[in-house]
Amino acid sequence: MPNMTDAERLLREAGALLRGHFLLSSGLHSDTYVEKFELIQHPAITVQLCVGIAERYREAGVQTVAGPTTGGAILAFEVARQLGVRSIIAEPAEGGGREFRRGFRLDPGERVLIVDDVMTTGGAVRHTVEAVEHHGALVLGAGLLVDRSGGKADARTHVWAALTVDAPSVEPQQCPQCAHGLELTKRGTTAH
Repeated sequence: MPNMTDAERLLREAGALLRGHFLLSSGLHSDTYVEKFELIQHPAITVQLCVGIAERYREAGVQTVAGPTTGGAILAFEVARQLGVRSIIAEPAEGGGREFRRGFRLDPGERVLIVDDVMTTGGAVRHTVEAVEHHGALVLGAGLLVDRSGGKADARTHVWAALTVDAPSVEPQQCPQCAHGLELTKRGTTAH
């Protein structure tokens, strides 16, 4: 199972752990960005990181692994494959939150592990927890590749991350990089 040092090395090797001045999908700014798609284009590295999540929850009696779209769904599939259980996807719900569509279902009491790629504010994990609980299923915890909140995000469940980084996110008007006139980089869902 990869430890924190291994996880950071693997993310750097994949070109996924970046430093600079970034606009996050939340609208906040940060000097650290984790580009999940730089990672998941390398299946061998992604599988190594998913081993950590699967091993952490192997004895927890997981019946289903749920991941929020997009990166979380890919990782949930791999963790489920390693655990020998099924995988489902939590998609954005109309009006906010997450929901299970496309025939995905959960039974009351079903034991669910949530898997996601990068957590900043905890929103995607929190909304997936709510979607699981809406069906009366039991959330066992959340396995992440990277917790960039330094353990401070409210995910509404216990979180285990292959790598935890304290990468502060700030409002644009409080951003030190903006104050120094550094160019803002837009990546991911915020890029045009």
